Amino acid sequence: MNVAVLLAGGSGSRTEQDVPKQFMNVYDKPIMIYTLEAFQQHPDIDSIIVACLDGWQTILEAYAKEAGITKIQYIVKGGENGQESARNALDALKGICKEDDIVIIHDAVRPMVSAEIISDCIVKCRKYGSGLAAVRCQETIVRTQDGVKGDAYVKRKGIMRVQTPQAYRYGKAFHAHEEALKQGIYDVVYTNILMLDMGETLYFSKGSEKNIKITTMEDVEIFKALYRVKKEDWVK
Repeated sequence: MNVAVLLAGGSGSRTEQDVPKQFMNVYDKPIMIYTLEAFQQHPDIDSIIVACLDGWQTILEAYAKEAGITKIQYIVKGGENGQESARNALDALKGICKEDDIVIIHDAVRPMVSAEIISDCIVKCRKYGSGLAAVRCQETIVRTQDGVKGDAYVKRKGIMRVQTPQAYRYGKAFHAHEEALKQGIYDVVYTNILMLDMGETLYFSKGSEKNIKITTMEDVEIFKALYRVKKEDWVK
């Protein structure tokens, strides 16, 4: 079984809007519905669980029903950060998922995720035990202590920028979150960091520069532009 775990617990404070970013409308559709549609339409996704910002669960249910999202099986309370949201979802899947089932953890605010990215994420996880959407780093990376000045650079060829989706065997992901709690780790954004801290070797899958994470209003404008291009290509 392949279960998509969507993280939608953020309040979206950096967009400085009244509505959380995952519920902001772009072309008359909430951003996270675009994301949900990508997993709904993918033939290898059996079900979806959403860790949703508390107080917005009923609104999500209404939007999903209107959009014909039928694969959502569970909606759980989102956490203060990505770690807590993922843990809440994984806890809800206890007794439902088997150890070797695959969970595909994804940011609800990455609406440009493609079927190809989802597929390769699952394929790599089946083969290696993990699959993290990632792209080569093209920018120069400079170390800094204060964000004002830098004193060293990092070679780009030794760096990958990791995105979501990230696929893991359910048992491994659940264990990583259990161990994090035992060790007093509470503020990690992504499960991959917990895995690396446990000594796991992680494998990359296909990512894309288009697979943006919407954090600011500038990202919303980029998404609008990318979506227009995608729609025009489809029409042709």
